[in-house]
Amino acid sequence: MTNIVIARNQKANNKQEAIELAGKLLVQAGHVEADYITKMQEREELLTTYLGNGVAIPHGTNEAKTLIKSTGISIVQLPDGVDFGEGNKARLLIGIAGVGDEHLDILSDLAIVVSEEENVEKLVHATTDEEIMDIIKGGM
Repeated sequence: MTNIVIARNQKANNKQEAIELAGKLLVQAGHVEADYITKMQEREELLTTYLGNGVAIPHGTNEAKTLIKSTGISIVQLPDGVDFGEGNKARLLIGIAGVGDEHLDILSDLAIVVSEEENVEKLVHATTDEEIMDIIKGGM
């Protein structure tokens, strides 16, 4: 199971701040070097990582691969939501750093979990890390 770090009940003024929160969790957990956050921001500028259902999955550019030390996921709850453009409001950010092509499997597993609006609501309103882990692991 991929290492998951969680920050519940966070606030961000914009998507850049939200992505930084997700990135900092990955840095603090030792999964990536600090410059990976910049690459996450660059990736967002190229093409939004907003998936729908109030979920965004920010991750680095292909050039950021050298900044990844180990595969990890960060989950940031943003109950008030943050604007991801075009009227899309993200209430859940799932930051991803994958060694090699591991991020592809993670992305497809996560997409299944968050495609269910009911799962997203549970993730956004979960009051413990364990609740979040159970929902995520249920889909992986």
